Amino acid sequence: MTGKEFDEVEKVLERIRPALKDHQGSLKLVNIKDGVVYLQFVGGCSDCPVVDISLKNVVDIAIKGNLGWVKRVEILPSKINLA
Repeated sequence: MTGKEFDEVEKVLERIRPALKDHQGSLKLVNIKDGVVYLQFVGGCSDCPVVDISLKNVVDIAIKGNLGWVKRVEILPSKINLA
C-alpha cells in the first residue's frame, strides 16, 4: 500500500464516516494490495445486520466510483471479542 493510495481511500472514507458515526460505528482501512481495498466495520457497525447488504454496496460504489485504480473492495469480518 502506497501513501498515495492510502490517502485517496481515506479521503473517500471521510465522506462516508459521518453517517456511520450516527450509529456509533466507523470504517477502518486495513490494507490495499493489487488494487483491492480491505476494510473493516468497527464499533456499532461491526455487528449490525444492515451492514451486510446496504452499507457494503454504498462503500463499494463510493470507493470504486471515485478511484479508478480500485478493482475490488473487500469487507473483512469483525474481530470477535472473547473477553
